[in-house]
Formats: sequence, structure tokens, C-alpha cells
Amino acid sequence: MPTTPVAIVTGASRGLGRALAYALAVRGWRLVIDARGADALERARAELAAHTTVDALVGDVTDPWHRAALVAAAGDRVDLVVNNASRLGPSPQPPLHRYPLDELERVYATNVVAPLALAQAALPLMDEGATILNISSDAAVEVYEGWGGYGSSKAALEQLTRVLAVEHPQLRIHAVDPGDMRTQMHQDAFPGEDISDRPSPEESVPGLLALIEGDRGSGRFVARDLTPVGT
Repeated sequence: MPTTPVAIVTGASRGLGRALAYALAVRGWRLVIDARGADALERARAELAAHTTVDALVGDVTDPWHRAALVAAAGDRVDLVVNNASRLGPSPQPPLHRYPLDELERVYATNVVAPLALAQAALPLMDEGATILNISSDAAVEVYEGWGGYGSSKAALEQLTRVLAVEHPQLRIHAVDPGDMRTQMHQDAFPGEDISDRPSPEESVPGLLALIEGDRGSGRFVARDLTPVGT
């Protein structure tokens, strides 16, 4: 019998993480998900449990014990790691000359160190062809005033992704820009602005699935430029 694929998806209680987790659930993936908020995570778990087996762990990806628990919950194999959990930093986004350095350290801890640490923990359980999907941003490559903290953290994540891919050619290791989305993080980045015209997170999911289900080699991608498998 075919083996059920197993995915770890961080930050899966809302937004893109929840939308992708749902798409994987209905495709039969077994899921390990996390978030910092217990109530929102439980709502996501209940929704996903109607379609698949899901372990939901409350915690912060910067916590080594929590990361170890995520990998332990996956069991003896990991087919997919989605590093989706991110920290925006101060809102409104401050210019770099006034950026609080203690907050910058927290942004990097969540957006750079934690994804690498989770990958390190999961790699021994990942067979040839398994996938690591690091959620990035156009702020990693474009220069936006006020986005020096978040953007530079995503740029660092993308360089880690590239190097990790060279070091593990048997895996598919991607950085993917999901595009603008109507999420709480996006709203936090633009306090007081109407972001109702932004696409929903669900509109970025087909591109992510194209990477997960397809055979593209490691690289950087923009989700909405990707054609879903079978279309």
C-alpha cells in the first residue's frame, strides 16, 4: 500500500499556512502543524481533522524544544517541511536608522534561524525527493522604504535556501514568494489601510502545490507564476 506522505507546516492557524494545510489535508497528507495561539490552532486542527490525521502543537518555532516536538510528532519520515511562520517586526515598519535592534534579533530568530533549525532537525528523516518550502517575500529582492528588517531577514532566508539546496541535491529546496495577500500580517504591515483588494491566501496555494507535487528542481519561485500540476 502507498505510504501516506507527512508534512510539517508552521504557522498554520491562519492565512497562507492554514490555506496550504487544508489543501494538503484534502489530498491525503498527514499533517503536523503549529502556531503560537492555542484557540486559533485548535480551530484549524478541527477543520483539518475532518480530512486527515493531524497533530497540532502550540508553540514558537524559535523554541528548540518545540521544534524537536514537531519533528517527533512526524514519526519516522518527513516528506515536506513548510517554513511559513514569520515575524513582521514593529508596525508601522520603521526605517533602519531607528529600527530597534532587540526586535531585529527577534525577526531574524523567527525568519532565518528557526527555519534552518527546523530543517536541520527534519533532514535525517527526509528521503530523496522530499521537499523544503521556505516562504519568502518580494521584500527579499525589492527595496522598500521601511522594510529593511523584514526584507533583509527574508533575503537571508533565501540565501540559506540556495546554499542548503546545493548541499542537499537529493532534495527539492525552494524559496517561494506567495505575493501580496489579504492576511493579518499584511494588515499589520499597513495599519489603518484597506487591504480588501488583496488576493486571498487561497489564491497562492496552487503555485505552492505546483512545487510540492511537481518535479521542479530547487530554486526561487513566485507562487502565482507557477502552473499547477495537471493543467
